[in-house]
Formats: sequence, structure tokens, C-alpha cells
Amino acid sequence: MLAMDQGVVEEWLSEYKTLPDSAVSIYAASLKDKGALVPALYKVVRENYSDLLEPVCHQLFEFYRSGEPQLQRFTLQFLPELLWSLLSVSAARDPHTSGCIEALLLGIYNLEIVDKDGQSKILSFTVPSLSKPSVYHEPSAIGSLTEGALANHGLSRVVYSGPHLQRETFTAQNRFEVLTFLLLCYNAALSYMSSTSLQSLCQLSSRVCICGYPRQQMRRYKGISTRMTVTSEFLVQLITGIHYALCNGEVEIASKALDDVLYRAQLELFPEALLVGNAIKSSLHGAALKSNNKEGARSIQVEITPTSSRISRNAVTSLSIRGHRWKRHESQEVSVDSEAALPGGAIPEISVTSAGGERMPNGDSLRPRPEGRAQTDGDPLGATSDVSPDSRGYDSSTRVQEVRRQKSVRRMVENEGSGSASIGRNQY
Repeated sequence: MLAMDQGVVEEWLSEYKTLPDSAVSIYAASLKDKGALVPALYKVVRENYSDLLEPVCHQLFEFYRSGEPQLQRFTLQFLPELLWSLLSVSAARDPHTSGCIEALLLGIYNLEIVDKDGQSKILSFTVPSLSKPSVYHEPSAIGSLTEGALANHGLSRVVYSGPHLQRETFTAQNRFEVLTFLLLCYNAALSYMSSTSLQSLCQLSSRVCICGYPRQQMRRYKGISTRMTVTSEFLVQLITGIHYALCNGEVEIASKALDDVLYRAQLELFPEALLVGNAIKSSLHGAALKSNNKEGARSIQVEITPTSSRISRNAVTSLSIRGHRWKRHESQEVSVDSEAALPGGAIPEISVTSAGGERMPNGDSLRPRPEGRAQTDGDPLGATSDVSPDSRGYDSSTRVQEVRRQKSVRRMVENEGSGSASIGRNQY
């Protein structure tokens, strides 16, 4: 370690100890302006035998215990490097050099599993439902909902995590339980992590997954060659951070890390890690990754379905069919009632009976004759009579309306007087 870096770290250690409580927030905001501090602290963490490692770990824990969000995020950015130091020392079976790192990680874990009152936290996660819209899908784009989906429309599945037990030391049984929870806390603050921290996370993922396996020669990593035990939950948390790094400027190193995690998940037959990793890898085909934008706003790109009307205006439904029938029925009734309400003088002159005295039930003439036809010998009446037009010259709707109109007229004529039949005739 260079003397200049050592001087920067020592100044940082002494500066925080002399700060009053009222100046902690101002000091936390000024840490981002110290460009040489973060690389110097990374060098201290990577050197397990450095004399500054213990005071640095102690001050990082003080940062996290202060409760100031900016100081807590400052500590979390070194979490991937701290995890790798702990795992590499454990694989080398030299635990005496990692006591301060274990104390720091256990201290962060014990602070996060309880609330402000000292009670155990229970974390809850709501599982997304396809029947409700989200930034990833629209229910209308999937298709019609089934009866079972509609029955569970208002139900939300919630997964709970906790309460977690406090740990005083790392053992082979609880090591990855604690590390997985710490990665969960790190992933919750991914948008605040620097590019150096994301690169460190990808390096941690590759090294943990390939050490001791044939792929280590392919990656040309000459560190430790001892295989490290991992869990499926630990790999899932690693993939979550890798996914964020992929979409925020670290395409090359994050792609290699994702391949290495999938390689280890295939060897271990971890279905959860394979499912999440392959889903992310499939979604990256053809996606526009922000490989050159490392200083812009950090986010995971998703495609949002444009909002549109759920039901088309031209869609034919049972309700629209019934409404169409009602409108047609009402229009026909209105036309019949309006014609029936006409006064007696306005009734058109029609023939209610036939010329030969044969009366039809609906008032039509049995043998209609054209107007102006000469009287024949068989006609007992000496005058021409008005006849109804030939119904074959009309369409079906016109014929029905004509029949209704004639029925209405006949009913009115019969109600006006007993000799109603003579009204529709021409007297001689």
C-alpha cells in the first residue's frame, strides 16, 4: 500500500472521531467529493494483513450504526469486497486474519434484523399477479381471464421472511444465511452503488462460482483454487445485482458473471438460480443496454405496454346485441302508434273488402286490381274500388309495416260505428 493512500485513510479515521453530532449529516454529504478515499479503502480491505484493516472495519461499523442513510450506503458499497475477503480466508482455512471483517458483517446483520425498538423484523414481499397490471404487462394483452383467475382476482399472495435469529459468530451452518441477508440489504440500495462497487460484485460472483472448477482456467484466474460451498438463495441474490449491473454500464463483466453463476447453478442443480438467471439472459437478447452511460441515471430498462381501451368500441357483446334488438323493437312500436293516432279525416282511402265481397282477415283484397281497370260483368258493383298495392313489389319489412297499418286502420273504423264496413266502400 502506498504511503499516499495510507495518509488518506488515516486522515479519514481521525476526522470522523472529532465530529460533533450536529455535523454528521454535512460530513456524510461531503464524502462523495473525496475521490481518493474509496480506492484507498478498497486496497485496505483487499490486504488481509494490513494494520489499518481493523480500524477501518470499526469505523465502517460506526458509520452504519449512526443511522445516517448516506453513511450506511457508504459502508454498503464495500460489502462485495468484504464478502470475498471472508470467503477466501475461510476457504484458505486461516480465520485469524478475518476477525474484524466477521465482526463488521455480523454487526450489520444484527442491526438490520431488528427495528428501532429492538423487535425482530418480518419482511413481506407481494407476489405479482397476472390479473393485475404492472410495469411488465397488461392483463388485456394476455387474453381473457379464466374463471379461476377471476375468482382469485382480489387475492394477493404475500411471502414473509423472518424473524431472523441474532448471530454472534460465523459457523458452517449459518454462514450463507447471514451472507444472503446482507446481499439482500445491498440489493435494496443498488441504485446508490458506484461503478466500482458493481464491478466488485461481478468479480465476487465469478470467483465464488468458478474456483476449483475447470472454468477457472478459462477465466485465467490464478487466485485460490479451493471449491466454495454456495446455496441457491445466495446465487439468486447475486443474479439480482448482476442484472442491475448489466443494464447500467457494466455489460462485459456482468455478462461473464451471469454465465459463471449459471455454470455453477447447472453443476449444483439449483432450480431457483437457473430459472432467474435464464429468464434474465433470455430478456437481454435484442435489448438496448446502456453500455456507455455510466454516469447517468441508473435503472433497469423495461418495455411498458402502451395504455389502450380494455374493450374495443366495435366489440360485439351480448349486451350490445340486446340493446340493438330493443332499439329496433321500439322504433317499430313508435311507427305503429304514431300512425294509429292520426285523426279520422287524415286516414287514407283504402279498400277494406274485395270487389267480389270476399273479405280477408287482414283487410287485403284477395284479387287486387290495378287502378283504372274497366268494370267486368262479374263485378256486382258499378264503381271502381281502391285496391292495395301488390305486396310482392315490397320487401319484407315494408310489407309487415303495411299489414300493421291496415290492421290499425280497420280497428279504428270498426270502433267509430256499427256500419263501419260501408265507410271503406264507394257508394253508388
